[in-house]
Amino acid sequence: MKKLTLLLPLVLFCFSSFAQDDEDDYKYERERSRDDEMRTLFGHDRSGGAYCVFTGGYSEIDNENAVLFGARFGWMTGHSFGAGFGATGFLNEYHYEPAIDMDVFLAGGYGGLYIEPVIMPKYPVHLSFPILFGAGGISYISRDNSDNNNLVEDSEAFLIIEPSAEIELNLTRYMRFAVGASYRAPTSFDVGLSDVPGVRASSIRGMSYSISLKFGRF
Repeated sequence: MKKLTLLLPLVLFCFSSFAQDDEDDYKYERERSRDDEMRTLFGHDRSGGAYCVFTGGYSEIDNENAVLFGARFGWMTGHSFGAGFGATGFLNEYHYEPAIDMDVFLAGGYGGLYIEPVIMPKYPVHLSFPILFGAGGISYISRDNSDNNNLVEDSEAFLIIEPSAEIELNLTRYMRFAVGASYRAPTSFDVGLSDVPGVRASSIRGMSYSISLKFGRF
């Protein structure tokens, strides 16, 4: 009886010690899991996978105001590296060309493969650096104001690389908003009419500024 009386407190002590260790281990795993969560402006969550991006932007093309519109589709791995396909179209303002007595404008686009490193992706506000490697084309278009018809006078192709920098906001688990800037660097081309000074690659080389909405599993 005395032995049983002595053993009972010892058993209870050992049991309580093991229970405390299990609880500590559980708390540790829970905190570590929480640290790994994706942080958003409206809560915490975890994700990763396919995503798409829709972009609108502004630039100067051939010294005229221009609008840009584009999309990217890719796959995000490890929350911090994306890769896929992207494309951008552009259109600058009509402007009068006295040599042919008509309004003219430039239109075109480019696309290809892109990679997107992301810095500190689990924070609500972070940075990403998309880089596009691709090819595109540009057209010199005249506008007949009498009947509102557009005529493609000439077209040329080019290769291009476009590095970007974006500030991203994790709005929700499946949506991000980004503000960014990029630099277009095309290979040489000369597009236009024989009696009009040609439009060269320098006409589209330069900065552009954009806003983007991103949807998917990041």
